Amino acid sequence: MNTALDTIAPPHAANAARPPRQDLYTPIHRALRLFMCDTLGRVGRLDVDEPREVAQTLDQLDTLLDLCHRHLLHENRIVHPAIEALQPGGTQRVAAEHQQHLESIAALRSESAAVRAAPDVAAALRLYRHLALFVAENFMHMQLEESAHNALLWDGYGDAELGVVHQRILASVGPVEQAQTLRWLTLALPPAERAQLYAELQRHVPPDAFANLLVGARELLDVGAWTKLAGALQRPAVAAAPSLV
Repeated sequence: MNTALDTIAPPHAANAARPPRQDLYTPIHRALRLFMCDTLGRVGRLDVDEPREVAQTLDQLDTLLDLCHRHLLHENRIVHPAIEALQPGGTQRVAAEHQQHLESIAALRSESAAVRAAPDVAAALRLYRHLALFVAENFMHMQLEESAHNALLWDGYGDAELGVVHQRILASVGPVEQAQTLRWLTLALPPAERAQLYAELQRHVPPDAFANLLVGARELLDVGAWTKLAGALQRPAVAAAPSLV
């Protein structure tokens, strides 16, 4: 039975045996989807009578909105010109949706600030419902980018050229955004892609800094996921016991 979802399937789905292409969208979208779902759940179960919980939950929401804002700006400034060079007008629909997302982000920030200033069950529920709509819209939006935009990019550019675009994105990301993104990428990526990410970091990050990144990954991941990552990087899954001498 065909459904509406069949019309927005990823363009490479019909040939799973084909080597994967440089994908500017899917990895970061995995991270954003997980971050959105986690935050939506926290806002949905928020206890407005617990000041610490209110502060922590709304802090996470603010971080999510900041990351979403910066993410769409990276796409507007770096990815969209690459697509427009191939097909003028090819980003028109997504660019319009980005503008709507900016407006939604501003509205959610305002509602979040109102709940923070005067925690109230009704206000928290309104925030939750509006955040749910924002998440739903973003899920459909990201699927469109992963299908239609990737199809244009893969038809028009080789992986080396797309790698240059990817490096431009990375160069535009500040240290705070890097840390936030790495946290959710670590949690969201499948084991092989997680290992590939950390192997790339290992090649470009000083040893001491990379060791700290691995400490952070171990704190985030469950035992099974950490064991797979450590094995792929040829690192001990269990730290050596401290010396008693």
